[in-house]
Amino acid sequence: QVQLVESGGGLVQPGGSLRLSCAASGFTFSTYPMTWYRRAPGKEREFVAHITSTGGGTIYADSVKGRFTISRDNAKNTVYLQMNSLKPEDTAVYYCNRPPTYWGQGTQVTVSS
Repeated sequence: QVQLVESGGGLVQPGGSLRLSCAASGFTFSTYPMTWYRRAPGKEREFVAHITSTGGGTIYADSVKGRFTISRDNAKNTVYLQMNSLKPEDTAVYYCNRPPTYWGQGTQVTVSS
């Protein structure tokens, strides 16, 4: 069965960095695009970043463009989200998604001094 397991969240100060990982199993990872979403407290889930199956194409939400980088390692069945210059408004639970149906359990990112 499809499994997506996120890790790498935590508490970081404004301006800091974190790298999230999503380990995938139960499907041929290299043939699927992957997406990161987030849900901030009291808000709807929102799109963060998307990567094509080969990693050759990426799309970002305007709110994270220039600060976040999505990447993948198809040999390790893992997708990453490198987050730099973090802001308090980046505080959210971050979810890995295999479009359209499969979701991980999420990892909490808190940006606070």
